Amino acid sequence: MAWSGRAAQYRSHGTFRRAVPRAAPPRRPFAWTGSAALHEEQERERGVRRRRILLALSGLMLAVGSITLLTGGFGLIEQTRARPLTPQERERYIREDVALRWRSWPAAMVFPDGVEYAGLEEVQQYARRIGIADAVPCGTAVDARVGAVLDRHGCTAMLRATYVDQSSSFVITVGIAVLQDEQARARLVRELPVDGRSGVLPVAFPGTVASGFGPAQRQRTGWVSAGPYVVFSTAGYADGRRREAVPPEELLHSELWPTAQTVAGRIARQLSEPPEVPRCTQGNVC
Repeated sequence: MAWSGRAAQYRSHGTFRRAVPRAAPPRRPFAWTGSAALHEEQERERGVRRRRILLALSGLMLAVGSITLLTGGFGLIEQTRARPLTPQERERYIREDVALRWRSWPAAMVFPDGVEYAGLEEVQQYARRIGIADAVPCGTAVDARVGAVLDRHGCTAMLRATYVDQSSSFVITVGIAVLQDEQARARLVRELPVDGRSGVLPVAFPGTVASGFGPAQRQRTGWVSAGPYVVFSTAGYADGRRREAVPPEELLHSELWPTAQTVAGRIARQLSEPPEVPRCTQGNVC
């Protein structure tokens, strides 16, 4: 249209109407439909592979853990299952049982109420226990020269009790020195005096036939070893006679010392007698 024509149109309508261009329809985004589907498929396959790998690793870890658990369980069962004791275990059981008796046994079991011995013409008789003294440090219950040896070898305690023979003529004090083990006891006895004069000190009990039994009344002393123990004994006359008042020939033919040796020996044997050992680690059934 010419400019004159537009002017005429403006004049006739009173306004100039500009032509407004029509908006173009919105474009749809271009999509690579084939490529997107391929990418999605690839991602899905990678996810499946990852899950398979994770499942495989989890299964492997579970299998390893199960094998370890089963192996440990079998090992524990093998260790705790009852089995026969070895010779070394049997020996250790005996040593430990004997070494604990001075504490685990009642005092009346360590020092029985009556101890059998053979009197004149081998007649069976019994020495009767008068009393049991408190346990004391070793050095305080023996002569000084013996105490030095006991202390040097680690003596733990001294247990003592006094007996009287069946005729109430002899009084006997038995003393048990407790050592750490049999090796310590073996070293100790190599140094003990054997003069018949030095040893355990008597224990007197007031109001009994042994009320006057003291160091001066001792006629003889001695000792015998048993396990981790040294069992001392000393004997005298119930009438209180001192050592120098008894002629040597009388003492030589007296029953006093054989009776004392027998009483101390029986106490020592009982204290060190091997216990009954169980066959297996958990009793007698393997």
